[in-house]
Amino acid sequence: MKVLVIRFSSIGDILLTSPVVRCLRQQVPDAEVHFLTKAAFAPLVAHSPYIHRVHALTDDLRALLPALRRERFDLVVDLHHNARTLRVKRALGVPAKSFPKLNVQKWLLVNLKMDRMPRVHIVDRYLSTVEHLGVKNDRQGLDLFLPPGSEVDPLSLPPTHRAGYVALCIGGAHATKRLPPHQLVALAEKIDGPLTIIGGPEDQPVGRRIADAVGGRAYDATGRYDLLGSASLIRQAHSVIAHDSGAMHVASAFRKRVVSVWGNTVPLFGMGPYIPQHPERAHISEVAGLGCRPCSKIGFEQCPQGHFDCMERQDLDRIAALARP
Repeated sequence: MKVLVIRFSSIGDILLTSPVVRCLRQQVPDAEVHFLTKAAFAPLVAHSPYIHRVHALTDDLRALLPALRRERFDLVVDLHHNARTLRVKRALGVPAKSFPKLNVQKWLLVNLKMDRMPRVHIVDRYLSTVEHLGVKNDRQGLDLFLPPGSEVDPLSLPPTHRAGYVALCIGGAHATKRLPPHQLVALAEKIDGPLTIIGGPEDQPVGRRIADAVGGRAYDATGRYDLLGSASLIRQAHSVIAHDSGAMHVASAFRKRVVSVWGNTVPLFGMGPYIPQHPERAHISEVAGLGCRPCSKIGFEQCPQGHFDCMERQDLDRIAALARP
């Protein structure tokens, strides 16, 4: 059976599909698993031993469709479920399964604060697409496979960081999912021992601000490494602090102790840190009792209420204590 699994983006969402890929390959003896994603995220799945071939989408989906048709898939597993994946399914004309997005339940929670969300992690919602094949959750968590050339050599790090550190991952897709810079500085000052600041080029100004405030025990890695290099830094950490972001899921894939910091979004959406083998390593920090949360299922560039209490009132002492090596 040749199966095409689709998830176009982004980092965390793609990692959350890894149990589907692994369980399909291990539990369906003749399964040949292909994966369709955006080219920018292909490295996240390119080295998986459970994937036969990765199909990378650039800008033109139409140009990719003939090659997908030639594969003669038996089944499409749609783990993105949007207009683009509908085009793929129609073009291939084979049986397809799509995961339940729960858009109505999310709308009720965001707009009316009515909680109708099932207590089911999105990993299990993804896996529901293949349960008709007899596939079950093996409870082995997320996967991320790094090729040797992508690993950051510990000897290239400052001597103080070669035996491990706390990784402070400061990125996030939207401002309301990130601690504001002054809170990140205050948090970094409360963390004991070596600290590595991880983020993309867009996070460099904040990374420099944190490093300047903390001094020599902080290694500012923002903008220095590519996607897999940053993942390697997370794997070398003793523990990880991250927002509701891809870094949180990278840490979960490596079974790290992770403290996830939640602002305008909520774990009730079903996308919290997923470490089923070691649930004691997955910690959540959120400000309880705020009537405005969640204000979005994605995020904004500024707090709609103007106060940003969901991040300004975070318990930084608790976060630092949970991340302590």
